[in-house]
Amino acid sequence: MAGNSRRPGARRNPGSKKGPTKGSGGKRAKGLEGKGPTPPAENRPNHKAYRGGGSTGKSGQGPAAPRRGPSSGGSGGGSRSGSGDGGGRGRSSTRDAPDGPQVVVGRNPVVESLRAHIPATALHVAQGIDVDDRVREALRAAGDQRISVLEVPRADVDRLADGAVHQGLALSVPGYEYLHPDDLLEQARQAAHLARVEPLLVALDGVTDPRNLGAVVRSAAAFGAHGVLLPLRRSVGVTPVAWRTSAGAAARMPIGRATNLSRTLGAWNDDGFVTVGLDGDVATTIDDLDTVAGPDAAQGPLVLVVGSEGKGLSRLVRETCTATVAIPMAGDVESLNASVAAGVALAEVARRRRSG
Repeated sequence: MAGNSRRPGARRNPGSKKGPTKGSGGKRAKGLEGKGPTPPAENRPNHKAYRGGGSTGKSGQGPAAPRRGPSSGGSGGGSRSGSGDGGGRGRSSTRDAPDGPQVVVGRNPVVESLRAHIPATALHVAQGIDVDDRVREALRAAGDQRISVLEVPRADVDRLADGAVHQGLALSVPGYEYLHPDDLLEQARQAAHLARVEPLLVALDGVTDPRNLGAVVRSAAAFGAHGVLLPLRRSVGVTPVAWRTSAGAAARMPIGRATNLSRTLGAWNDDGFVTVGLDGDVATTIDDLDTVAGPDAAQGPLVLVVGSEGKGLSRLVRETCTATVAIPMAGDVESLNASVAAGVALAEVARRRRSG
């Protein structure tokens, strides 16, 4: 009978049976158990959003306090930059979301940020730090602004700085809370109604230098604009550099962010606004604004659109604008810095509104 043969190889040697060859027979039940829900990205050490216990944010989301990026500028300090060109002298960190919570490091940058009253969540001070006037001022300003002061091991500050020179100080800054374009428009209309004027907005197309953004926000506040609109992509956000350059205007000026800038401008056109783009390649100047954009264009609901520092307006945005004008210039100068051009155009609109 098959299996009963005693010839060599016909039967398995006693004790050599390995058990079932298919399935686990219930012996791997623990291996089949789930591990529970996936933890948030900021709690997973191998994820780029991991901050070692801190929180991180996504663009356009986060705490109610305005969102800022990393600091730069000032001697004797570094920074981690998460957005735009000209963001700082320190090296960039890929762990930072472009507009999420980031860290200002270095004594001068931290002091400058606190002087500008940039909303921050905590000031990290390394244990055993060599205290000088800048450290004293930072501690005093943090106390006056009710910012938590945390004395931590130097290794913790090293981790926050991510390789940048920190000199024992690091300032945690939350991300900026941008308005939806519809909310920005509504706030602009309310502010304009109270001032008994028509809404005036500034839209930036691809501006990547935070200092330019800060200067535009400052000019917008100085010349009576009611809001600033940024595109979601290929644009700098409201970083501490932009905040400081705005000289505090970023705290008062509503700033929105549009997923699709040309589409938003088109919707505002349909809503009764005149959108005027600044383009150095056209022959028509801002002196002819009423001719190309309609009678009394400066007196009505108006959006000034400013292009990037190098490429100017993108094609779709240029085509969406009601009209494009240039800033008249003398001499061999071919173009103006984006923030300077915005300031000149805003000053002209303000002059027309006063005289009209």
